[in-house]
Amino acid sequence: MIRENQHVLNLLNVITDAILLYITYLIAGYIRYFVMYGESPALWFVWNPRYYLAAALFALTEIIAFHFGHLYEMDRRKNVIFEIERILWMGALSVLLLMAFLYFLRFEDVSRIGLMIYYVLSSAFLGGKRIILRLILRHFRKKGYNQKHVVLVGNGYHARQYLESIRKHPELGYQVDGYVSRVERPELGKRLGAYEDLEQILDTPGIDEVVITLEIHEAQFMQKIISACDKSGIRICIIPYFNDYIPAQPSIDTIGDSRIINIRSIPLDHVLNAVMKRGLDIVGSLFLILLTSPVMLAVAIGVRASSPGPILFRQERMGRNKKNFQMLKFRSMRVNSEENTGWSRNEDPRKTRFGSVIRKFSLDELPQFFNVLKGEMSIVGPRPELPHFVDQFKEEIPLYLVRQQVRPGITGWAQVNGLRGDTSIAERIRYDIWYIEHWSIWLDLKIVLMTIFGGMINKEKI
Repeated sequence: MIRENQHVLNLLNVITDAILLYITYLIAGYIRYFVMYGESPALWFVWNPRYYLAAALFALTEIIAFHFGHLYEMDRRKNVIFEIERILWMGALSVLLLMAFLYFLRFEDVSRIGLMIYYVLSSAFLGGKRIILRLILRHFRKKGYNQKHVVLVGNGYHARQYLESIRKHPELGYQVDGYVSRVERPELGKRLGAYEDLEQILDTPGIDEVVITLEIHEAQFMQKIISACDKSGIRICIIPYFNDYIPAQPSIDTIGDSRIINIRSIPLDHVLNAVMKRGLDIVGSLFLILLTSPVMLAVAIGVRASSPGPILFRQERMGRNKKNFQMLKFRSMRVNSEENTGWSRNEDPRKTRFGSVIRKFSLDELPQFFNVLKGEMSIVGPRPELPHFVDQFKEEIPLYLVRQQVRPGITGWAQVNGLRGDTSIAERIRYDIWYIEHWSIWLDLKIVLMTIFGGMINKEKI
């Protein structure tokens, strides 16, 4: 039943998108010609059939682009941010292609300003529609409707982990009907039978998906289990026994018959993503240097007056690809012998009174915008660490050096979630790894906004 419902929902999604795009094009034309320039709307919406043709053409082109962008493969596991990003990218691509096509045909009735209005409005309408649809579906799924029925194959750690995730997120609409295993595991719920019984179990109507979570010692059953699922026409998902080593968004390459999983592939490995992030870092750091220059001048005077020593504190930190650099800060402590090795604490006798104030409001970090401009740091990323601490933590904390695949940041996902200063390193690394694996422009923007509205003030005492 879930499959029929999904097909209907996908079809409705396409139809409503097409209607929204068509109407948005007409609204954009109305704004462009009537609201902005005071021309008669009748000139464009009654006596100009070519305008209606263009509206239909733009709607059709975007629907085709969204199809190839996998926006109509409604997977409840996909984040709504993924859909909005695809809408923005595929929408921009289709508008640019159609602009070039219409220009080539000398279709002069199309306004570039009107198309910009159309792109902004259509992206907002379609993104808003998907957010509202997600909220409605999640509400009904929490109530027990639109459930996807799952049979779990396996009884080990990853089976329990999957089941716990499903229980924590009822809004996703997954219902585990039972598990298949050779042994009893009461904590997994209802046992449906052994692996040898799977083909018969899957003859039961209403099963939508099989999730295979075999442990390494059960690998010999994999072929028989997949064969049973294929005979029943049931969708198969596999959680491999090495699940904990796979990133959130792995990439898979093929060499002959070999499938190669790149377990350390990250979004910023893609050239376009890296160029976008670096471009925003350059523009952002230049703007912020100009914006905060009066504050930096005042802080520099305060540091000079508070205690003898240099205004700027330079400290060697480890950056991207394990290359060391000199990180800049306004000096907040008295000159001391531990300044390049000691770890600062909330109550640290080395801090000056003025230093406590600028650390409290993160003003000591402002010179790091120059590190960003030089390419040693990014505005958003994992905080850089002292090299000797890196040598220590890489032996104690798994995946620690994954942080070095990206530029360190002035602010980061761990910091805006309260993990800064004298806090758990292991927990901080967990947040850093999550950020690296889930990076997007929108996540960076979210972190910047969270930093501005609360993340700049830390828990250190003045």
